Amino acid sequence: MKKTRINIRESTLRKGISYPFDEELIMLILGSGSQDLPIDLLSEKVVETLDDSNETNVIENLQKIKGIGESKALSIAAALELGKRRSVHLKALIKTPNDIIPFIRHYAMYPKERFILVTLNGSHEIIQIHVISVGTINNTIIHPREIFYEAIKENASAMILCHNHPSGNCAPSDDDIKTTRNLLEASKIIGIPILDHIIIDVKSYFSFLEHNLLFTVD
Repeated sequence: MKKTRINIRESTLRKGISYPFDEELIMLILGSGSQDLPIDLLSEKVVETLDDSNETNVIENLQKIKGIGESKALSIAAALELGKRRSVHLKALIKTPNDIIPFIRHYAMYPKERFILVTLNGSHEIIQIHVISVGTINNTIIHPREIFYEAIKENASAMILCHNHPSGNCAPSDDDIKTTRNLLEASKIIGIPILDHIIIDVKSYFSFLEHNLLFTVD
């Protein structure tokens, strides 16, 4: 049966963005085919071109496909770059608090607090980074069940907690300390250790572990 963008769109909405094949993802990006090629065939040519290209020539090579102009070539290249940036943290090895800062630093730019969970495998490589909650300019509500649900679902061996301080002062508040203590107690029961709680602002960070606050340095 001939594939159409509408069919792929409906299937993706029902089953999730991980469902489509590469060619079908390209169909969603392009939106339509050309006068010479229907969208399914055009998408196949795009995937073939991507397989034979690298970062330095991908836009140029895409524009060599009849029906792919500058705008569509840029759209495809932009989607590839966004995907790369959003997944660069996967499998990154975390040995010290400073190792994780490059992957969470951008959250410091937000005007509201965001509570972040970083799940780790047995080798302390990042599995995923989750935004658990979004609060106000100086507070966010944390539900332990949401934190541990993600960790259990991913079969995580450890976790790191993070949140931003839009105020510009990354020192922990009394509520930060109390929340961290409660989550540490819960982690002991559930069996997934919390390795650190890191607070970030635009210029610096505060690690509970580095300051020997609630955590023990091995």
